[in-house]
Amino acid sequence: MHRRLAHLPLHSGKAPAYLFQRMTKLAGAITMAVVDRYGPDEMLCRLSDPWWFQAFGCVLGFDWHSSGVTTVTCGALKEAAKVYGDDLGLFVAGGKGNTSRQTPREIAETADRKSLSTGDRLIYASKMSAKVDSAAVQDGYQLYHHCLFFTPAGQWCVVQQGMNDAAKTARRYHWLGSILEDFVCEPHAGIDDLQTPQVRPPASRQKVFNFVAGEGQSNRQSTAELLKESPEWIVAQWKQATSGPTLFAPQHHRVLKSDINPDRLRKLVRTAHEAQPQGFEQLLGTPGIGPAAVRSLALLAEIIFDAPVSHRDPTEAPPMAGGEPQPPVADGRRWADYSYAHGGKDGTPFPVDRETYDRNIEFLHDAVRAARLGDHEKIEALGRLRGASQ
Repeated sequence: MHRRLAHLPLHSGKAPAYLFQRMTKLAGAITMAVVDRYGPDEMLCRLSDPWWFQAFGCVLGFDWHSSGVTTVTCGALKEAAKVYGDDLGLFVAGGKGNTSRQTPREIAETADRKSLSTGDRLIYASKMSAKVDSAAVQDGYQLYHHCLFFTPAGQWCVVQQGMNDAAKTARRYHWLGSILEDFVCEPHAGIDDLQTPQVRPPASRQKVFNFVAGEGQSNRQSTAELLKESPEWIVAQWKQATSGPTLFAPQHHRVLKSDINPDRLRKLVRTAHEAQPQGFEQLLGTPGIGPAAVRSLALLAEIIFDAPVSHRDPTEAPPMAGGEPQPPVADGRRWADYSYAHGGKDGTPFPVDRETYDRNIEFLHDAVRAARLGDHEKIEALGRLRGASQ
């Protein structure tokens, strides 16, 4: 499983109508060209790559350095799915704010309309990926955007984004279902940071709780085991843990009374205990179990079973054997250069060139239509142009 991340400055505003209409057409044309040439699974793979996704948004003309490139690019693809229907090759569910909460319903409606047998599995993937990044990875970013892209065959990827008001940054999380091994153990095998060291936001003042880190496996197991005990015993342990610091060795993070309401804890523990989750993933899927409940139960498991919680930020690569940190990986891709294709909404590197934009939309649509009729000349010309530019 590769779960990659991207950091972006948090910007307000939206794409003007003249630009969003063009973004929808060009996003649809590019998607159809990729799907026709390489298949829908390849398009999912590209969307799951934060570098390709960022370049995609730049080609569409949005601000290369803005958090809005995520929501607007996903929005343009969702609108393209409405305009082009089955010709697009992908389905899109979800979006920003309240729309993100409609993702399961939208998946179910599409599955019913298209007679897909994978609806329940896709809904589970949507819910669990959102639950992991909101409750199991507590890195200071609050999710506000969630979008699931999926194919008629049931393959999927997720692009979701959270914001950190204090740091004025957004963090984008990418998931790819075709290489999923485990939702709750080191899903971020590949991590990219789109910012240079000079503009990367400072470390969050808030302590990070990474409950899906590889080194936290014993804690995940112990947290699930904890719920096999009686709810009264667990609440008693919580009260003891919050009564003073004497229970804690210096390396442990103290469980604070502010971490969770004891009355709510008792209710949640009883619900989870009755569900008897078989593991940490099932615990996350238990209704009502959110970030505070996960944090308090995991910290109790740390104390009772000596199973430490990981505080490694998910943007940091997992340690190598022996505990040594991974060396940094250089990546020479210059995704911001793609803004030179049509310009940018904010005038950087220059205002959107509408004439060139429209001409390219027409060319790409013509190329896709011709290729579907057996004439691949224009698509092949693009391939030759790519080779000549390398």
